[in-house]
Amino acid sequence: MTDSRDISAEDQARHAQKMSKIKAARDRMMAGKTGEKGLVIVHTGPGKGKSSSGFGMIMRCIGHEMPCAVVQFIKGSRDTGERRLLETHFPHLCQFHAMGEGFTWETQDKRGDIAAAEAAWARAQDLIRDPEIRMVLLDEINIAFRYGYLDPMAVIEFLAAEKPPMTHVVMTGRNAPPELIELADLVSEIAVVKHPFRDGIKAQQGVEF
Repeated sequence: MTDSRDISAEDQARHAQKMSKIKAARDRMMAGKTGEKGLVIVHTGPGKGKSSSGFGMIMRCIGHEMPCAVVQFIKGSRDTGERRLLETHFPHLCQFHAMGEGFTWETQDKRGDIAAAEAAWARAQDLIRDPEIRMVLLDEINIAFRYGYLDPMAVIEFLAAEKPPMTHVVMTGRNAPPELIELADLVSEIAVVKHPFRDGIKAQQGVEF
């Protein structure tokens, strides 16, 4: 590690000049970024962290005292840290609706899974239509698309036609359909490099739930 006492005055001057140029370029770029709009945001990909990122955005909204809501499409009655936190401490700012029946290999009831997904989407539509709610997180909705529980085009058409202009909608889950990616304003694909599950480590409190 370089000791700051070893940096010469000449090195410092070159660094300052370089950073000044970068700042000027950055300021010029940001000067043209003045628009605001409600975004459709998609977190997808095989890596861990899609829902975690969505909940991070929900916590930012709460920090700004922006009303928000969560609808979980797959995860059901399971006790999770984020659900406990939001329902216990922030019910006045964030509505939490866990409406899934669990993962499809657990329920083994496609009819019931479809009914649960349709009920979750109906609730989500009501929340999105409410202009007082600034962000709605649709957690694992992409899984509902993947298994045929919901028609992605019906969801896309609703967002295009009825989402209030300043409402953010965050949609998580692997295998986001290409039509949704095309509609979205912000898409992040999370890759997997290493995961402890491959080494026999189970899902752990505070990490996965």
